Amino acid sequence: MQASNDRSIICGLDEAGRGPLAGPVTAAAVILPEDFPFEILNDSKKLTEKKREAAEKIIKEKSLWAVSFIDEKEIDKINILNASLKAMTQAFDEVAEKLPLWLSVNSFDSGLPFTVRAIADGNKIPPIDTEKERKIENCKITAECMVKADAKVYQVMAASILAKTARDRFMLEMDRLYPEYGYAKHKGYPTPEHKKICQTLGPSPIQRLTFSYS
Repeated sequence: MQASNDRSIICGLDEAGRGPLAGPVTAAAVILPEDFPFEILNDSKKLTEKKREAAEKIIKEKSLWAVSFIDEKEIDKINILNASLKAMTQAFDEVAEKLPLWLSVNSFDSGLPFTVRAIADGNKIPPIDTEKERKIENCKITAECMVKADAKVYQVMAASILAKTARDRFMLEMDRLYPEYGYAKHKGYPTPEHKKICQTLGPSPIQRLTFSYS
């Protein structure tokens, strides 16, 4: 559970999909057990699709995790930065809700004070309510950010993998609905091909309308 001598548990947070012109931004929150095979982890962008999917399966089997989506309509309303931070907060809140049971199953002594450190990749701290009353006894929650955390902190690496694989899978589903936009190939990112399709056909139903297509 990554509980160290200082009685802290790390919850890694990361997002995928800030740059695309279409589809949601996705975030994940992950707490890893002490016996996790950490060697399979890395920044999701540095793993092949096959390795990401293999790691995703193990992360979901062994860890406490949650994935959250903020769709393109809300992105247009609150902007991509706020949408990314909101997605991370939602994922963390879901993990926090499941945490008491997970601690019990993993034989963690929650009778003594401990801290859950939410560490987000990047230079912005998600608006996690650290003072919120939760069902976790003797627990203090802190939130912080760390640049390049997805290359430094195992829990954030795991979150980056879950966020990336979840979003890619969603965009494959959208490709089946809107094959003319080529989402299976570019996943909504601003490639020249994607921009040209949008300029020719107009926006798809999942397009981010506040983003530039020029």
